[in-house]
Amino acid sequence: MGATISRKKLERLNRVADDRGVIRAAAMDQRGSLQKAIGKARNIDKKQVTDGMMAEFKTAVTKVLTPYASAILLDPQWGIPASKTRSSNAGLLMAYEMSGYDQTGPGRLPLLLPDWTVRKSIELGADCIKILMYYTPFEKPEINAQKHAWIERIGAECAYHEIPFFLECVCYDENGGDEKGPQFAKRKPDAVAGYMKEFSDPKYNVDVQKVEVPVNMAFVEGTKANKSGEVAYSKKEAMNQFLRAAEGCRQPFIYLSAGVDDDVFRESIALAGESGACFAGVLCGRATWKEGIPVYGKDGASALEAWLKDRGVKNIEALNNVLAQAAKPWHAKYGGMDQIKVVDRTTA
Repeated sequence: MGATISRKKLERLNRVADDRGVIRAAAMDQRGSLQKAIGKARNIDKKQVTDGMMAEFKTAVTKVLTPYASAILLDPQWGIPASKTRSSNAGLLMAYEMSGYDQTGPGRLPLLLPDWTVRKSIELGADCIKILMYYTPFEKPEINAQKHAWIERIGAECAYHEIPFFLECVCYDENGGDEKGPQFAKRKPDAVAGYMKEFSDPKYNVDVQKVEVPVNMAFVEGTKANKSGEVAYSKKEAMNQFLRAAEGCRQPFIYLSAGVDDDVFRESIALAGESGACFAGVLCGRATWKEGIPVYGKDGASALEAWLKDRGVKNIEALNNVLAQAAKPWHAKYGGMDQIKVVDRTTA
């Protein structure tokens, strides 16, 4: 228990949390997937989705939802105009990676935006840096060694600039199997627990892990999300997996929504709370606003804003109500704020 954090990094971390220390962040850094969804909604090819459309959508979501969030996650490609419309109560996380991954070879190797740096994000007002990386402990060691080195380099850059580093890992089937099926569901807890433990190592300089729910709720016995009746884990087994993954992680962590429906994500977060997992909140994107994409495609930005003010706000407020009961302050992982040693600067 306990931690040493630089004063500047502590101030920035607190800016993306609410008064209780819970991170209730909205995610709007989607790029390739959002282009594809907007294209489908407008009955055009993904390549015909303009920069203006992307910025317009992100701005609407940011403007309407940030009064109800502690922070917003955006990207430098289309999110800069949106960042200027966020509510004064909301901190800013900035994505640093390219959308997707290197498809020229195996292993889903990640890539950074080629013309971007941590310093540039800070100059835009970013409080924290976010990196997404596809990762499974079961991948070939030589591939994971590249990913480990990549994260070490980014962690050192963030530590040098005294800005919190949020690492998001998304697991995958290294053999190309069905990642939404029951067999992968049975492997998922080990994959999530494995990467949470790996990136707890101080050498990576990760400050907060943004992690997946360690079970597939569609295969948890008795959940509303289980529509098929097929079971990969009982409710008790699922709760144990939440707790096992949480206990192997040394630093604060938050859950990502992974594009599931808002009611499924709320059920996931409630189950995490019931398990006793010490998680510090969420970074929730599509679960909150994805149903607004067809509205935008059909009737444009003003219709999207109207939808967001109604359904989008209801979605985020319903999630906030669950977090009020289930989430813990980010510093609870260290035993409380009084267990944190604040220094003027830590070295990378």
